[in-house]
Amino acid sequence: MSQQFSNQGGAANSDPNALVRWLTSTMMTRLFTPEKMEARRDRAEARRKKSGEPHRVKYFHQVDDGYSHLAAQVLPALVERYDIELECYLVRGPAGANLPEPDLLLRLSRYDAYHVAPEYGLEFPKHEQPLTDGLRAKASAILAAQNPKAFIECAAVVGRALWAADAEKLEQLAAEYGSVSESETEQALDRGTALRTELKHYSGAMFHYGDEWYWGVDRLYHLEKRLAALGADRTPGEPLLIDRPSLNAGSLKDNGSLTLEVYPSLRSPYTAISFDRAVQLARDTGVSLSVRPVLPMVMRGVPATREKGMYIFMDAAREAQAAGVPYGKFKDPIGEPVRKAYSLYPWAVEQGRDVEFISSFLRAAFAEGINTNRLSGLKAVVENAGLEWTVAKGLIGRGGWEERLEENRLAMYEAGLWGVPSFRLLNAQGESVLALWGQDRLWLFARAIQRELEKNKTDY
Repeated sequence: MSQQFSNQGGAANSDPNALVRWLTSTMMTRLFTPEKMEARRDRAEARRKKSGEPHRVKYFHQVDDGYSHLAAQVLPALVERYDIELECYLVRGPAGANLPEPDLLLRLSRYDAYHVAPEYGLEFPKHEQPLTDGLRAKASAILAAQNPKAFIECAAVVGRALWAADAEKLEQLAAEYGSVSESETEQALDRGTALRTELKHYSGAMFHYGDEWYWGVDRLYHLEKRLAALGADRTPGEPLLIDRPSLNAGSLKDNGSLTLEVYPSLRSPYTAISFDRAVQLARDTGVSLSVRPVLPMVMRGVPATREKGMYIFMDAAREAQAAGVPYGKFKDPIGEPVRKAYSLYPWAVEQGRDVEFISSFLRAAFAEGINTNRLSGLKAVVENAGLEWTVAKGLIGRGGWEERLEENRLAMYEAGLWGVPSFRLLNAQGESVLALWGQDRLWLFARAIQRELEKNKTDY
């Protein structure tokens, strides 16, 4: 089987992903270095100064999105702390190719917001069922009637009543703050959604400043630091409103009774910047580690738009820099490189080097700029994982891995997750304690592990 793969990775006309690999590798390496990102910020600031405009931040609010309710709670403190002009817009949720799993996304936003809120000093109720159309429409009508100052003042209040399913309170708020008709609400949603599209994004709970996007409270620290660097912080030196949570393994150590499941993909920027940290978290806390790789989303038929791809690669570069993780010399492994690597994965498992193999591949593709479609590149991956290339090269292209990855995908979906990296913490009975998507949730798993260990300690 290995003879079908040339050292050059095959001709472009025999590999439909060859052009995609070249384009993404070139663009992402050039666009999202720290230097290029800082240069774009400098240009945006120069334009702002030349036009005499204030520090104008745009916020896009989606009423049925849990992350938007968290963000709404921070708006008053944000305008008090920073010398900004905050414009608020109502938007619809993602649609089309930007929303591959609509039901799962809203459900996850509720579940995730419930677990994240107290860690940020915010609030979100346990809310397993979707919002009703009537309550959502009433909340939207109230917010659509507000000017920017009033929106900032009442968005969290309206959201609190909405998520509490308190129809009577919403009626009181409509009388207090005012509301608009259904057609006027639709017009407001159209305007906000159109502006967001014009600015090249697709999601709710988003802040936009100076040609850069920031997702909800989880990315607010990036925006706060940028505003502070521009002299817009009214209380410099004070702690950030919402800082980036530290990944602290904690003092309690497990004996392997808990299990941390990790669902990585070999073509995921977010996996690349978090996989080693997830492995280290398991080692530092003593929990068992179960690595369950899946095919990249685009290789299992989940579409990805240009806007989504550009945001993900930019955000991953920004997050990697903040975490001090090597990242940025990128050789896209979509298609054949991923398939070749996964054909070696069962063998790596047999050798007890599966974790090292995945780590080596991600580092090569996302931090070292190694072309994993070349045999020389794959050889480097194999040898850096502590495996024998003389054996591996005879196994490239071997089948049997597809079923294993599909089992992992189904388990991930059963947990209510679909993107990567996803994580799940299981207790000693194999029951799910926490299941979340995203490299920015590792700190939450670290805290959940400590809580479980503390609970187990008191139980005995």
